[in-house]
Amino acid sequence: MLLLVKLAFAQYPPAAGLPGSTAMAADSNAFINWATHCVVERGPQQIDQLDLGSAEAGMPEMATQMADGTIVSLGDGGTATLTFQFPIQNGEGPDFAVFENGFPTGDAYFLELAFVEVSSDGVHFVRFPAISLTGNEEQVGSFESLQPEKLHHLAGKYTLGYGVPFDLDELADEPNLDVNAVTHVRIIDVVGSIDPAYAKYDAQDNIINDPWPTPFPSSGFDLDAIGVIHQNTAVSATSIIEEFSYEVYPNPVSCGNDLQLNSPTGTRFMIVDANGRAIMNDLTVAPQTIISTFNWQPGWYVIILKSDNACTYQKILIMP
Repeated sequence: MLLLVKLAFAQYPPAAGLPGSTAMAADSNAFINWATHCVVERGPQQIDQLDLGSAEAGMPEMATQMADGTIVSLGDGGTATLTFQFPIQNGEGPDFAVFENGFPTGDAYFLELAFVEVSSDGVHFVRFPAISLTGNEEQVGSFESLQPEKLHHLAGKYTLGYGVPFDLDELADEPNLDVNAVTHVRIIDVVGSIDPAYAKYDAQDNIINDPWPTPFPSSGFDLDAIGVIHQNTAVSATSIIEEFSYEVYPNPVSCGNDLQLNSPTGTRFMIVDANGRAIMNDLTVAPQTIISTFNWQPGWYVIILKSDNACTYQKILIMP
């Protein structure tokens, strides 16, 4: 009985800034690289009302490169699969961290949670054993809060600008996984409903209760970035999409000034804003292409470059 009581009140690391927190700031020099490519399979805005359509906020490209607050929303049960310049490898302490955009609400926090899985081949994925001690007596409402110290191995337990760290050493004995050559990280939104028809369960068979329903275009987990702490530069990473050389500068650029794009002749490109709206579409690059930002609004944009067999992209920050 004493053991059961102890488990019921187990505490995990608290929020960023509090003693004992494991939160990692986005500008920490522990990060040596970031995800370079992201493929998203969106879930519905609300899993029990499919007529509302899928989540649609942000674009997959927003989850690449350094954590900066730009996100892609996964929707209920949606997934994001990310790849890297080099495989992540098992080193001392945490090996990568996942960033979301939660925020404080009084003495607690609005958090949206996700499972984290890793793979060495893009086929066999292993999940970190998540734990949620929030309880399921009452549904956490759409804008209600959670306590990070009741969450373990769940992405999103820390607020905007702070990553949740994951240590591959904890999965070292898993078959079909080489912890020194992790090429893929998959993020899977936790549907926060406590209704058994839709609920998701942790490694201890607890229902994971988080803010729900959220029938909005930005529903579900909002993935900001994945930062790499240890990487294996001796092994080529498995990339979903081939990349090619290009330059876009200056970046950031002041609103109204020109961007210069250098890329192989014949490359096609488009530019979209943070909501996925095309600003420029399906244009052909000369060896040096000048792009005017006249009448653009300050904020984040993405330039997407394509050839017949390759694709890559770059975030652009337009300053006031």
